[in-house]
Parts: sequence; structure tokens; C-alpha cells
Amino acid sequence: MLKIQEIREIIKLIDQSNIDEFTYENEGSKINMKKNAAQTVVSTQVAAPAPQAVPQQQVPQAAPQAPAQQAQTPAAEAKQETAAPKQEDANLHKITSPMVGTFYASPSPDQAAYVQEGDKVGENSVVCIVEAMKLFNEIEAEVKGEIVEVLVDNGQLVEYGQPLFLVKTI
Repeated sequence: MLKIQEIREIIKLIDQSNIDEFTYENEGSKINMKKNAAQTVVSTQVAAPAPQAVPQQQVPQAAPQAPAQQAQTPAAEAKQETAAPKQEDANLHKITSPMVGTFYASPSPDQAAYVQEGDKVGENSVVCIVEAMKLFNEIEAEVKGEIVEVLVDNGQLVEYGQPLFLVKTI
């Protein structure tokens, strides 16, 4: 059975993704999460009855979502406004996330970022790490050029295909 902290982490990841429904089964336990615009509902079922286990648990998430979305909206709009003029350049290449996960700019918190704006990169240059399910995947530039803009923040959740960097190709 998953711990409550693990369930909360899954809820947060599902809430921030485009996934509408998620089911997890393990050792007779089943967690089913469905998301719609108003709320996220989590139900947990345990096959063998146990005094400590709760057969059905529903956790509405509507209240916390609204303030978080409102708080992120101005920052997201500002980032889009600053990125729009730079994306018009035909020589800019987008380095995108190959998976859903957490973006890390450096190999560890106490080390410098792989790349920053203005850095030159080659095809095999590692530009960041995307962590998914405890696996740390190094993302390579795949083009030769100069980093024009870093589009995501360290520790931010990223979606599949989401642009991470803009590179001016050489």
C-alpha cells in the first residue's frame, strides 16, 4: 500500500499534467484518480479488509487549485510575452522534453547548471536532466549553436514535447 505522502505526490503530478484519468494497482490495492475541470477525485480500494484501511477515500482538490493557478498565471503570461519575440527568429531551434518529468538544470543542487543563456553547445552537449520515476535522463542539445533562452525553471514539472531551451543554430 502506498504511503499518504506518495499518494499526495501522485495527486500533485496528475493535477499538473494533462492526464484526465490514472489507475494504479499493486498487491491487491487499487488507486483510481479522475480529473475534471472542477476537482480531482482519488479513490482507494483494498482487496483484503483491514481495520486500518479505508475502503473508499475521496479527496476533493478544487479549493487549492484555484489560488495556485491564479498565482502562476501572471508569471506564465510574463514568460510567454518575453519568449514571443525570440521565437519569431527562423534560426532558433527548440530543445523539447522527450518525456513528462521534473526539469533539473544541474547534475546536483550544489553544482552549476549545465548551460546558461549565451553558452555554446554541440550536438552531444548535455543541457539538462529530466527526472521521471526516479530515473535521471540527460537531455542533449542535438544541434550546434548558442543557448538564447532557458524556458523553464529548475525543479519545474515539464510535459512531453514542452520546449525547454531556445538555441540559435550555427
